This record gives sequence, structure tokens and C-alpha cells, in this order.
Amino acid sequence: MTNTSTNQSTATIKTPKFTPKQLPSLILLGKKLGMSQIFSETGDVIPVTAIQVGPCVVVQKKTKAKEGYNAIQLGFDDKKAQRVTKPEAGHFKGAKSPVKRFVQEFRLDDAAVAEVEVGQSLDASLLKIGDRMDVSGVSIGKGFAGVMKRFHFGGAPGRAHEFFRHGGSIGMRSIPGRTFKNKKMPGHMGDRHVTTQNITVVGVDVDTNVVLVKGAVPGAKNAYITLKASQKGGFDKRSLKAPGKAEKTEAVAEESKAE
Repeated sequence: MTNTSTNQSTATIKTPKFTPKQLPSLILLGKKLGMSQIFSETGDVIPVTAIQVGPCVVVQKKTKAKEGYNAIQLGFDDKKAQRVTKPEAGHFKGAKSPVKRFVQEFRLDDAAVAEVEVGQSLDASLLKIGDRMDVSGVSIGKGFAGVMKRFHFGGAPGRAHEFFRHGGSIGMRSIPGRTFKNKKMPGHMGDRHVTTQNITVVGVDVDTNVVLVKGAVPGAKNAYITLKASQKGGFDKRSLKAPGKAEKTEAVAEESKAE
């Protein structure tokens, strides 16, 4: 009896090519100040959200050579030093930065990570009118809600007896004998991480680091949010490199000439 396993050729396993999603070229941290409205040149009313963008301090820089991937840690909004642990305080001391309340780590493209340095400050001056951004935050919590409020169910007709805002049947009998997962039912509403994509920047105040974006963004007033370069385009790549002493001197000289 011959062994058939030796006659069979070994099949080669092809590893599927993994294409990672496009990494953003710019990420900023901010705080939602509230909503207002502005008027366009044609007199149209534009609802806007005011966001305090930065200054964000680069607390740590990670590279492929050391940590295995490229990323930066940003800190926003000062915090009292006595309210953090010693390891956390030492982490900010290495960046020569005050202790920050909101710290996030993000992966950026190789070019953006190479330009920034630890201790560098990123603010609203990196943005301009017309930029498209993806804004992420934690939505406002609504507590426990029924299906009509949570999923916009139509409800029962008004003639129904003691049955107006119910969800109705949720499953079958013996087959499959259970309720499927992800069934739309009453539960906790809101308080989730939400991203609003492709929001347009309509105003930038560099002096106060306040940015106006068109429309609403997730989160309550004074909530921390994240602004990323839009994945759908509409954001031109720009240099994140901090100006050197020579560039600063030239900028001051040009301002003095203009005055």
C-alpha cells in the first residue's frame, strides 16, 4: 500500500496583500466651545461650531526604528502638576511641557512624523479656510431610550389598545429559538465615539486659536474632540516643521518692514 500523501503536491498558501488605510497628514486636539452662525457674502446663514484648537504639544515621538511604528503623542489643555503621578509628570518633563489633561497618540504618515519634534507646539495656524476635516468626539449621552427615540420606529397606530411605543416582535419560535444579535431594541443612547467626516473650515483666528467649522460636531459644550485631515480629500499637505531661528528672524523683519 503506497502512501498517497507523498504523491500529492504541497499547495502554496498565498498571503493576501494588506493595504492599510491612508494615514492623515495632520491631527490636532481641541475643545468644543459651542455653536453659532455666520453670514456668507450672499447673505446665507451658515451654522458653525467654534472649536479651541491647540496649542497642542508634541509629548512623545515614536519611530519604526525604536517602537516599530511611526506615531506622535499630543497633549492639550494644561492640568495641575500635583494631580498626576510621578511617572506621568516625568513623561511631560521629558518634553519640557506642562502637564496636559487630554493626551492622545496618533499614527501619521512618515513625512509628517519626520517633520515634528518633541516639545513642538501645533495650533490653529496650520489650518486655513476651505480645509476639509474629520472631527471625532464622544456624543452627548441621552440615557435609556426606547425604540421610537433611539431608532425612529413609527410606533403602533393610535387605535391600538395600550400599545403605542413598543418595538413589536423580536424573534421566531422554535427555529432559530433565539433573538439575533444587533437587534434594534431599547437601550442606552448616545455617549459613543462618533466621527463626522468632511467638515469644512469656514473661519480661523490664529491669535485665539479658535476655528469655525461648518455644521455640528459630536460632543457637548467644552468636550474634547479630535480634528484630522479628511480621508475623502480636500486637505492639501503642508509642512508641520517648526520655524527655525533664521526663519523667525526673517518673519519679524518682514513684519517690521510692513509696519
